[in-house]
Amino acid sequence: MPVLQATEITGRVTWLGRVAHRPTDMRAEAVTRVDATFAGIEGEYHSGLIRESCSRVKTQYPVGTPIRNVRQISILSAEELAATAAALDLDSLAPELVGANIVLEGIPDFTLIPPSSRLIFAQGASLVVDMENAPCQWPAREIEAAHPGHGKGYKPAAKHRRGVTAWVEAEGMIALGDTVRLHVPPRRLYPHLPG
Repeated sequence: MPVLQATEITGRVTWLGRVAHRPTDMRAEAVTRVDATFAGIEGEYHSGLIRESCSRVKTQYPVGTPIRNVRQISILSAEELAATAAALDLDSLAPELVGANIVLEGIPDFTLIPPSSRLIFAQGASLVVDMENAPCQWPAREIEAAHPGHGKGYKPAAKHRRGVTAWVEAEGMIALGDTVRLHVPPRRLYPHLPG
């Protein structure tokens, strides 16, 4: 019996981008298609099978430790991006300002999809969701530069709306307009954690 179950929940790709060189600029460049390889999106700063650990996992490893790269791709929801823009009192929030690689529409409460879910695209690419992508200072700086006075509120505005990070399980092309189906693991809560 399969462990992962296909759902009837589908979405559509509305935006694709690549961050070329994050140390100097977090903004993503819009593209019409990407090739997802086992190392991630070709030409993307976050691609690679291995990465150096960062502050997000500093309770597990000293910063700079080589670890498996499960943050190859940043995926956001068009609906949650719009909600974040509204919370910032903006008409819209460009995906490139938050370093997005993929923006999907149609999957409700996207940031809350379970870790280990698969997003299987029409042309065969499959992405494994690692976890929620917590809002950080980098997009806030880009937003502030583009919309003075609005970037400072990004972290609270994007809480539980920043999307997820993912890694490539099956290679393939992803293009604007492609459909994607959500596959989920069994849903159980670990009973040994405090409520």
